Amino acid sequence: MSMRNESSTAMSTSKLSTLIKKTLKQKLAVLVPDWDGRVLDVPTSGEVLAGPCAVVAFAEEVPKSAWAGYRRIIKISPYARLEDSGAEKVEAWSTDLIEGLHQARLIDEEGGAFTCIYLGSSDSDRLDGGSGMLTRSLRFGVYVPEDSRAALAETGDGWLAALQDWTQHELGSDWSVYGDVWPGGYDTPSVLWRLSGCSTSVAGTSALEVRQQWIGHVLTDHPVLTRQTVTRLVRQLAVQSRLAVTETGGEERESNTRYVTVDEVTADLQTDAYLNGQIRLTLQQRIRRPGTNVPFIREIHHSKGME
Repeated sequence: MSMRNESSTAMSTSKLSTLIKKTLKQKLAVLVPDWDGRVLDVPTSGEVLAGPCAVVAFAEEVPKSAWAGYRRIIKISPYARLEDSGAEKVEAWSTDLIEGLHQARLIDEEGGAFTCIYLGSSDSDRLDGGSGMLTRSLRFGVYVPEDSRAALAETGDGWLAALQDWTQHELGSDWSVYGDVWPGGYDTPSVLWRLSGCSTSVAGTSALEVRQQWIGHVLTDHPVLTRQTVTRLVRQLAVQSRLAVTETGGEERESNTRYVTVDEVTADLQTDAYLNGQIRLTLQQRIRRPGTNVPFIREIHHSKGME
């Protein structure tokens, strides 16, 4: 059984890699028409590249993220002839690739979605010995989220449900709002809320203060819309000050509404929207502290005292 599972996983990863590379090649051909569709695999030994083109190569795999899914590093290398202003061409094409792929959501021919994140250039410009062309390697992280059925399962977390409901009401039906992990068929524009930490502290003799730290990811296909939405959510959360949480206590008790308070909310507009999230939110709530068991008083002795 174990060997069959490993074989199935290997076949699945191989198929996934093929779909990703094919989709990327199609996207690159559109982004840079100068290549005339010449987006190639790594050349074999002795093969010489001809004309302006790009090479797509898979690099290392990275451990899977709990909320972002499977991650693979891909190198994209544009090639330009020196006699055609090679340095300027490589620079311009690199800019087009970064602008066109960074935080872009792509869909393969089977309907699967993945996100590309620009990670920087892995080396300096260099001359290719065989072709004599100038090239540069750009590194992109490719993220493939998990099956949507796991992502969309009910978590029963009242705080998360309150955040999702509030966000949906604030942004409207054109937005998708997710919880915990990016689903396999995620849409844009969208917001993901996930829990990053929690703590409790004593607040007096009869109460506990519960604090939860949340991270919000705002993903769109346009940087201006992303920035505007992040700042809007941060501002409105600060104005809102508290969120209604519906709690259930089992079949014998009806649901009741309590409130969590917005303690602090900040944003970092420079961070990776898909992987790290731009919004940091702290919510808090005071709850009754469970009483300690003490023995009942069995006898009372009374004295009138001194006369």
